[in-house]
Amino acid sequence: MPRRPPAAETAFGPMVVVACEQLEPPARRLIEDDLALRFLPPRLRLLVHACRWRPLRDWLVRWTEKRTPGIWAGMACRKRYIDEVVQQSIETGIDALVTLGPGLDTRAYRLAVPAGVPAYESDLPVNVAEKEAAVRAVYGRLPEGVALVPADFGAGDPGEALAAHGFRIERRTLFVCEGLTQYLAADAVRMLMALFSKAGAGSRLVFTYVRQDFLDGTNLYDAAELHRQFVRGGVWRFGLAPEAVGGFLRPYGWAEREQVGSELAS
Repeated sequence: MPRRPPAAETAFGPMVVVACEQLEPPARRLIEDDLALRFLPPRLRLLVHACRWRPLRDWLVRWTEKRTPGIWAGMACRKRYIDEVVQQSIETGIDALVTLGPGLDTRAYRLAVPAGVPAYESDLPVNVAEKEAAVRAVYGRLPEGVALVPADFGAGDPGEALAAHGFRIERRTLFVCEGLTQYLAADAVRMLMALFSKAGAGSRLVFTYVRQDFLDGTNLYDAAELHRQFVRGGVWRFGLAPEAVGGFLRPYGWAEREQVGSELAS
């Protein structure tokens, strides 16, 4: 079996956080996602089930926070924020949802499909295969209105792959790039932005990034182990300074409307 790319290995962690969040009482949950657990592979479903025992769940949160302070709640808040952007965009009339690098994220199935909005999920081939298996296990088929699009964003034009699966760039589209840009070379990120610049009037973009000062080691934000594994290990390659985001987007025809997030990532 071929070795999984490092970026593909990170597809599970955020959804473990979301699935564990469902174990909290409704009033304490940061995000509602009734599909998160069902989309996880069996070994991780067992871990989440075990976390019904509160001491184990607390230990898992502490272990995660020790490695990267703020990451547990940050993941859940990021998911909720993007869910709200997607829901608002659907309510105001987008024609399509395009998610690049979704991993096992469920929002296309929770939000877009019930609203009748076509959704396109593009990811590494190994992640698409796992996503398709998870979706078929839950629904018994691929739901109408969702296209799974295998693509390597660092090795080709993602627009061609999306077009081959029926996406039309002139549509009023919400593009979601969650937890993706840091894994790409700068040229690949610019290729994505060039694609988004062709979208129909009224399109929207929500994306996350890692701070440049973390990548260059100027400020480790109490996350030295994360820096060692992902930055020194060559997995994370692209970052931005918060004050540079607007200038980065402007040549592609986008205007920065809002910026939220933790110190390390936005």
